[in-house]
Amino acid sequence: MAKREPPLRGLYLITPDTADSAALLADVRRALAGRPALLQYRSKHADTTLRRQQAVAIAALCREAGVPFIVNDSLELALAAGADGVHLGRDDGDLHAARAALGPQRILGVTCYNEWARAEEGAAAGADYVAFGAVFASPTKPAAVHAPLELLTRARRELRLPVAAIGGITLDNAPQAIAAGADLLAVISDVFDDPDPGGRAAAYRAAFGLSG
Repeated sequence: MAKREPPLRGLYLITPDTADSAALLADVRRALAGRPALLQYRSKHADTTLRRQQAVAIAALCREAGVPFIVNDSLELALAAGADGVHLGRDDGDLHAARAALGPQRILGVTCYNEWARAEEGAAAGADYVAFGAVFASPTKPAAVHAPLELLTRARRELRLPVAAIGGITLDNAPQAIAAGADLLAVISDVFDDPDPGGRAAAYRAAFGLSG
């Protein structure tokens, strides 16, 4: 696992969903040069074998880059791939059980949608961050519920956990989410659709005022 040095802050880079593993790995390698805070493997359509192959390969790239690697949706896959953590939604299993299985060093992230009670549940279960979204209109999830930016502010103030903003984030609207309290900005398209994913990722570091 990559060494984690809290607090979690910066770009939370999420992989695009594709069966083209060669292209995916090439894009991930380029994006990692921009030093995101976290990288999450997200795949909704690949079969079990392909998901494991891709996750294991991306885990190796993240270790090489020193970037913590998170798996979306599946605790089983996260453990099998040697990931640094898992990100779970409401249908992805019990949070307390996930915390126990991960142990204290791995990262547990919780999707809260626009639900404050879910954020409180995540905090009580030992989550390392809570995520709200979609904060802006999202091309990846056009039907997603809207999470007002005020939720980021409240979570930052009351939960004392890092707060991730998800949904439709670009460099243009990133400052709004950061000003509202986002410690992490979860991004797919705005980085991976850019001709220079590493440069785009580095621009998010600059948006947070992070050096290097």
